[in-house]
Amino acid sequence: MGYQHTMICQTEGIYPIAPVKWRGLDGLMSVYWDAEGHAGASAYYLSPDPRIVVFFNDVSSHIEMSNSHRTLDTQARPMTRAVYVPAGTPLWTRFTKWHRFSHLDLHLHEDRLLRFLVPSVGPSAARSILRRPVEIEDVGPVDTLARMIVDEVATPTRHALFAESLVGSVVTALLDFPPEAGKQSASGRLTQAQMNRLIKRYDACGSGRMTIAEMAGTIGLSESWFSTAFKQTTGKTPLQWQLTKRIQRAQELLHGTGLSVADVAAQLGFSDQAHLTKVFRQVTGDTPAAWRRMSGKAAIERKPTASARKSESIFGKHDA
Repeated sequence: MGYQHTMICQTEGIYPIAPVKWRGLDGLMSVYWDAEGHAGASAYYLSPDPRIVVFFNDVSSHIEMSNSHRTLDTQARPMTRAVYVPAGTPLWTRFTKWHRFSHLDLHLHEDRLLRFLVPSVGPSAARSILRRPVEIEDVGPVDTLARMIVDEVATPTRHALFAESLVGSVVTALLDFPPEAGKQSASGRLTQAQMNRLIKRYDACGSGRMTIAEMAGTIGLSESWFSTAFKQTTGKTPLQWQLTKRIQRAQELLHGTGLSVADVAAQLGFSDQAHLTKVFRQVTGDTPAAWRRMSGKAAIERKPTASARKSESIFGKHDA
């Protein structure tokens, strides 16, 4: 594949101190930089393709990064030794002090990555994997592989397939493959790690609603396998589980804010106050207004309460 990477790159106070070394391969571009940045130096990067950056020295105490310019001053995080940046994800960096550094940039055509991943994990899981950013400090074998790639970039000694295989190894060592990607667990249930990943993704979803395809993709399973394993694990269908979670959010808003029932319904995506009231009564046994009066100023701590037992009677019992 003839591949020429493109990237918006704006830097200030960062300078190469040696000639840049690069090598084009099948569907990817390998670039090695030796550079320095002054205190206060900054940069902005945006690429239509995925990319991997591996630093060969510590940068966490010298460089900060953020995916939003607005949060660079307040929520910046330390740069890590290796990062995977999904296609179309912006990245801002800033130097807190002068630092000399070297790193390998791997610009990867997304179709090339899919060709590499799909035979092993399937198309749905592969696309899900490519959407998840990765930032790691303990680079382990990634450092060794990256240094071997740099050698092949600086002084090619073998067929291009060798360097491409090394890049493939970096990809599989670095990217976030979910447990049992593309497979159903032997017990027919989701693992705790898979449930944790799903809950984290759901909690970050402002609307409180995800499609089954989105839920399955989050943990790298097909929709049919996911639906079966999810019901086996939780005793509920994915949509029933989401409904219960939305009612839990409604309880938090009713208890912790002064929002009206109608406002809570609108915020959580119910069609109107009557819709929320109907579902709330089905799950908890009370109307939102009655539940708010009973909860008073006490902390919401339901484990399991009448609400949970009522939920079980509606959706079916499940193992703890």
